[in-house]
Amino acid sequence: MAAGSNAPTASEYIVHHLSHLNSSGKAQAKIVDFSVFNLDTLFYSIALAILAGWIMYSAARKVTSGVPSRFVGAIESLVEFVHEQARSIVHGDVRYIAPLALTVFVWIVFMNTMDLIPVDLLPRIGELFGIHYMRVVPTADLNATMAMSIVVLFASLYYGIKIKRPGGFFHELVGAPFGSKLFLAPFNLALQLIEYAAKTVSLAMRLFGNMFAGELVFMLIALLGATATWWGFGLHFLTGLGWSIFHILIVVLQGFIFMMLTLVYIGQAHEAH
Repeated sequence: MAAGSNAPTASEYIVHHLSHLNSSGKAQAKIVDFSVFNLDTLFYSIALAILAGWIMYSAARKVTSGVPSRFVGAIESLVEFVHEQARSIVHGDVRYIAPLALTVFVWIVFMNTMDLIPVDLLPRIGELFGIHYMRVVPTADLNATMAMSIVVLFASLYYGIKIKRPGGFFHELVGAPFGSKLFLAPFNLALQLIEYAAKTVSLAMRLFGNMFAGELVFMLIALLGATATWWGFGLHFLTGLGWSIFHILIVVLQGFIFMMLTLVYIGQAHEAH
């Protein structure tokens, strides 16, 4: 962003970068709006899912009986690590749960990594093609993280019904945690519904909050370079480098936390109160 009379102010710069390319065709920086689709979130999340799937598929094709390459060895180590975590948390069949956890981890890490790309790079490229609004970090959009959290909710409900059977699952809804007496059933049901809702919302908000904050910090750092002063450029470089190095940990850690909580919630569905 160059200095000048036509340059946007700091607030205008941030609001512009927080606006999604959406189906309404208008600038919109709302966190959640069910009346429109955020096309940039859909594009980058789907593109990164395809990329992550292709990398995992490529590693699977290169597996041989001999000594694996570093790439294959790294993927095998990751798969074994996730599988061991699934076995230690979920007391049951993990043939489909472990791949779900692996998908969650790899996909979220890929989406989080987009935050390490210079904040103005892809939006400026988009402007060359007439795209004036673009956010490139899908996990900084609450719509995306809430959608993933809802999938985890449905998975835990599915396994709860599968393991405990419909009758046992319903009995748990109205019989725990206060007891199975009839007059306590409404209180048990209300608390169970609140618990499911709280898990879903907190899982989505945790990932969204961390990535949104990280994205906002990168925008503030980018503004330092717009001061057109030597100290501004110096602080821009130093703080950007420091925050990027620190943010690498956040990128991986948030994927790991989401994966572990996914396993914990599905594991709880296997257990009776």
